[in-house]
Amino acid sequence: MKRSRSSLVHQVTYAFKNPRKILPHLRRLARDTWFRLRTRDHVAYYRAVMKSDTARDPEGAVGSHTHRRWLALGRMQFDYLVEHGLKPECRMLEIGCGNLRAGHLFIGYLHTGNYYGIDISPDILMAAQDTIAEHGLGDKLPHLTPVRDLRFAFLPDEHFDVVHAHSVFSHSPLDVIEECFAHVGRVMKPGGWFDFTFDRTEGKEHQVLREDFYYRTETLIALASKYGLQARFMDDWERLPHKQSKIRVTRPADAL
Repeated sequence: MKRSRSSLVHQVTYAFKNPRKILPHLRRLARDTWFRLRTRDHVAYYRAVMKSDTARDPEGAVGSHTHRRWLALGRMQFDYLVEHGLKPECRMLEIGCGNLRAGHLFIGYLHTGNYYGIDISPDILMAAQDTIAEHGLGDKLPHLTPVRDLRFAFLPDEHFDVVHAHSVFSHSPLDVIEECFAHVGRVMKPGGWFDFTFDRTEGKEHQVLREDFYYRTETLIALASKYGLQARFMDDWERLPHKQSKIRVTRPADAL
């Protein structure tokens, strides 16, 4: 994507081509203003967004407007990670696990107790508990924890083989992403890897209503490198039916 979705020209052109979306956008703008005035930082702001969205539809809150799409996107994430190195014996941390769109597949695949899901939204984690019950996954003893930030202070050193974050950084300002990079290496095993998706732009980096953030690939790769993490763009992810891009970050075996 080269053009900025935040530009007035883009917004007017889009509205002209999609008149039915004008009213929903105005509602979203009003909600954004209300939450922005009542919250102290971006995490608190987005926690309020997720509470609002989850109350209407937990699957819609994680970006799936039909159950069929929820299943398809979860399967796509799962298949990709299995094809790229996820094994049943791996310990996995999923950042922004939501209502376990992909998580229910990871839980079923991994050895008992090896799945850890965290999210800033207690409301969506309640929906995640429903997903565990609906899919009969209680015996796999998944860990689900609400968090205030991405410092991972309660998690042990060098514990996870795989870290995963889908549609998290697409909703995060750069300081939140940097906080994650600053601390994620500590909880990863040497040689462990961290896959995350993001909204990619080849033009000016920008955000829309503090909910959608667009970054250049080189920005995120350089930021990961600042904290001793090696990052590479995952070209083969681009062939899949998803609008976001993916980067894999690896903790070198001799890091930290």
